[in-house]
Amino acid sequence: MAQVRLSRKNAISLEEAMNEFIREMKLSSGLNTRRVFAAWDAVSGASAHTLKQFFRDGTLYVTLSSAVWRRELSLRKASLIAGINDFLAKDSLFVKDDPKVGEVKEIVLK
Repeated sequence: MAQVRLSRKNAISLEEAMNEFIREMKLSSGLNTRRVFAAWDAVSGASAHTLKQFFRDGTLYVTLSSAVWRRELSLRKASLIAGINDFLAKDSLFVKDDPKVGEVKEIVLK
């Protein structure tokens, strides 16, 4: 690996360096998926009742342990989607221009 010498002329911030590293190592899809799951836990308040999560093509699939929680959350789907996307927009680790894992468009509760 070639050693790059940084000077004041081409110095970049740590955030820019981390984002570049994530892109170069092709880690953004996996990291984004984890950030979507963290957003679900923070916004829904149902992390203790969430058994499994899966994210593909803008759809978040969530398996819950309780039918009562499933019904409660199904009534709030639109606000959950908006809340999750707001959470992700504010998250500095979420790579917004990743073609594979972007914003949440739909939630399927099981």
